[in-house]
Amino acid sequence: MRIFIAGATGVIGRRLVPLLVADGHEVTALSRRSQVPGVTTVQGDVYDAAALREVVAAARPDVVMHQLTDLTSRDFAANGRIRREGTRNLVDAALAAGVRRVISQSVAWAYEPGDVPADESTSLDLHTADERRRGTVDAVATLEAITAEAPEWVVLRYGLLYGPDTWYTKGGLMADLAAAGQLPANGDVTSFLHIQDAVSAAAAALTWPSGPVNVVDDEPAPATTWLPAFAQSVGAPAPTDSQSASRAPWARGATNTHARSLGWSPSQPTWRTGFFS
Repeated sequence: MRIFIAGATGVIGRRLVPLLVADGHEVTALSRRSQVPGVTTVQGDVYDAAALREVVAAARPDVVMHQLTDLTSRDFAANGRIRREGTRNLVDAALAAGVRRVISQSVAWAYEPGDVPADESTSLDLHTADERRRGTVDAVATLEAITAEAPEWVVLRYGLLYGPDTWYTKGGLMADLAAAGQLPANGDVTSFLHIQDAVSAAAAALTWPSGPVNVVDDEPAPATTWLPAFAQSVGAPAPTDSQSASRAPWARGATNTHARSLGWSPSQPTWRTGFFS
């Protein structure tokens, strides 16, 4: 296949590109500054809609893959903009070029409140009263709705990424917060995902049927359970027992049953071993 990937230099993209090439695909990578080794690189900005249409049309892709984020400085507003405006421009360029399949990166923690891990039939939390969360969920919903305009589409609802170059790794942002005792050991349930498993799912999605897919490991867990293991893995002190074990109603985790039915399985089925790999 001919694949056009936006976000090729990100934490997922720079691992995904060589995998796609090894699988025999012809890859064109969009980058604002850097050359992407081993593939055709086109310079461009996802916010320049006219130029984006030109480079996508010139690449003549079968698939457009959206792996863009903007979280380097924890700027959630910028990340929301890329989900809204960046996705709009990228999908418009894909549709104008006659691309049939679009694959976009989303998240598995935008679901409405509940007591069990969410599956893909669960509604997004569009009516949350939490203003900061509402901004995130609205941007995720916009990204997913725009992606679904393509004739064929897959939304990858990734769990919380950990492993090399992520926030959840030794020397990463969350390791620093754990060392400072600033990660709460509460009852919020998280579904994690090793970075390499995010990559393998993106490659597999080239042939998946249209729809959203939770891409998470097998063991959603509250912070009271996973945080001590994470702290140990990064050499941080164990969290204290005095922190609240309450759970935000939406912090429920997600199930990967559908992804497994499609033939995908995580190489790191649980953070219990994955944190130490």
